[in-house]
Amino acid sequence: MADDQITLLRILLRFPWHMLFLAGVLVTVGALALYSASEGSWSPWAGRHAVRGGVGVGIMALLAFIDFRILRMWAYPLFIASVVVLVALLFIESGNGVARWISIGGFTFQPSEPAKIALILALANYFNNLQPDRVRNILTYLPPLVMVAVPFILVAEQPDLGTALALALGGLTILFVAGMPWRYIGLAFIGAGAAVPIMWAQLRDYQKARVMTFMNPDSDMLGAGYQITQSKIALGSGGIFGKGFLMGSQSQLNYLPEKQTDFVFTMIGEEFGLVGNLFILAIYLLMIGAIITASFRVGSRFAQLSLVGIATMLFLYVFVNVAMVTGLLPVVGAPLPLISYGGTAMLTVFVGLGVVASACIHDRPVAE
Repeated sequence: MADDQITLLRILLRFPWHMLFLAGVLVTVGALALYSASEGSWSPWAGRHAVRGGVGVGIMALLAFIDFRILRMWAYPLFIASVVVLVALLFIESGNGVARWISIGGFTFQPSEPAKIALILALANYFNNLQPDRVRNILTYLPPLVMVAVPFILVAEQPDLGTALALALGGLTILFVAGMPWRYIGLAFIGAGAAVPIMWAQLRDYQKARVMTFMNPDSDMLGAGYQITQSKIALGSGGIFGKGFLMGSQSQLNYLPEKQTDFVFTMIGEEFGLVGNLFILAIYLLMIGAIITASFRVGSRFAQLSLVGIATMLFLYVFVNVAMVTGLLPVVGAPLPLISYGGTAMLTVFVGLGVVASACIHDRPVAE
């Protein structure tokens, strides 16, 4: 009994409560934003968002109790399982090509989201087992590059180019942190540049229209450029301090499409202005900084690379969404983590935070 009490006390003392607090702030902001998006009602989005946030906290707490060595043991099986599910999606048709979602028992989830965590853990495990003298051997990087390329191709085929690029960039970040020489990184970028014409040829017509609209948003303001045009109007009309809660004209009058998902950052900017947007970005910056800081305090290379990968995943979530709604990137369909309506992305972030919590608690330096 005494040992159990000591173990529980150790978990409570080492648990990253500050990260849980920051996540709670973001979920609360999201619930309020979705309450406004539904014109002052908890249905259909805000109430479900709050419940999912509670489930996410439970998942984070559960993972905190799991020894980090167990996560390392399951890294490859989880990655293989995620690839198998993505392959299975190739045989499920949808309106725009391959299906992105799977429905099981009334629950619908997007397999490409948890695949991000699976890829991070698999790459971290690979480099954790790598001998130091093999770091500069180019053949060393072929297996991890294949591990990145497989889910990238499968997700791009859905088609979900935004998530596919996030997978690739997150994976390449781990390769860089693991010690991949600059000359190999340069070769990777050259290869990616050479593949652009091939990728362009594989894009659907609506994806090409989004890219062309990004290059010249005024060319089709009522068609392909409608979303980004309304987004810029909403952000600009919010000014410094915003129009006030439930007072956004673009969002309340339904001029702003997808205000509950991809464009929730725009709606917050209209109602709470630049100050509201900067507050949200500051919370994300604090969370990412906390994860990076934790990566310097863990004991194993596997934990360090896993935490760097999760921090990168969170950064890419935020960067792509904010850049998209402000017109700095084409519209690709990327949620704002813990704020946008959508269960799979939210729970994926909480799983990532759970992995961070497990590392902080169970993977400490030997001296401790």
